[in-house]
Amino acid sequence: MITIEQLQFGYRRGETVVDVDAFTLPATCNALVVGPSGCGKTTLLHLVAGLLPPTRGRIEVDGQDLGVLTSAARDRFRGRHIGVVLQQFHLLPTLTALQNLLVAQTIIGLPADRAAAQAMLEALGVGELASAHPHRLSIGQQQRVAIARALINRPRLVLADEPTSNLDDEACAVVADLLIDATQRHGAALLVATHDSRLRARIPRELALPRRPVAEVRT
Repeated sequence: MITIEQLQFGYRRGETVVDVDAFTLPATCNALVVGPSGCGKTTLLHLVAGLLPPTRGRIEVDGQDLGVLTSAARDRFRGRHIGVVLQQFHLLPTLTALQNLLVAQTIIGLPADRAAAQAMLEALGVGELASAHPHRLSIGQQQRVAIARALINRPRLVLADEPTSNLDDEACAVVADLLIDATQRHGAALLVATHDSRLRARIPRELALPRRPVAEVRT
């Protein structure tokens, strides 16, 4: 599902934020991206999602080399093949939970399927909240809607960024099981960027990123 080779990325010339020699994640498998704060976990997820182009190296998702695609083509590919759950859920505040899923369908050119969107919300335990706007939902309910939105287009890969940060043990277990069960049910691979060691009990495969050295400031 994911193949990474000789990957490097920096936001500025001469800077290296992410440096991964090689990594593979087979289809329908799960893995963690772990490491200390500032090591590039979120940046790596953005690279795999096609939100950022690598400085060098290759990222292949579901057989597609992202590096040969234009920015617009990467957006289209992501919409059809990759579901993303960010730390900030970015649910559209003026739309209901159901409408947030419908937008995810139509934005990539698929017809809005209300029955499928409703079924997805129900599968994640928030079907009765389909007509509610995000500000009326708890954080946990918003997260479930965000996961439903990531899955609505039947992606082959789901990326989740720090989904259990600041959660107690019980809530962490609920969210971890929700992500794993939902992706397995739909035959998707799952890659989670996290500093939460509690997830290792559920997802043993991992890619460990080293701490990046702090750039020297010269005066």
